Amino acid sequence: QVQLVESGGGLAQPGGSLRLSCTTSGSIISTYTMGWYRQAPGKQRELVATVTSTGTTNYADSAKGRFTISRDNAKNTVYLQMNSLKPEDTAVYYCNAKKRVWGIDYDYWGQGTQVTVSS
Repeated sequence: QVQLVESGGGLAQPGGSLRLSCTTSGSIISTYTMGWYRQAPGKQRELVATVTSTGTTNYADSAKGRFTISRDNAKNTVYLQMNSLKPEDTAVYYCNAKKRVWGIDYDYWGQGTQVTVSS
């Protein structure tokens, strides 16, 4: 099974920056679509950004222009660079690895890392 460990969360001021990291083990992440999702209290988990095995990225509208997802396959790590943070970015951020085999999606999740944006 794929193991994912997030790090880099914490407290930031509005307009500040944080970089989240997700390191995987058990499989080589180069074969997976990697993504970041977030969940605030009382809300459903929502997509923030994804990057495919070939480097294609996709962002939620709320993240476009502020967040950048990237991957370093040699380090088995995916990053989420978050700039111009807003209080509404406050949530638990989860790393996701996804791979489709014969029409079946296999999803693996990390435990999450808390991001709090507040003055």
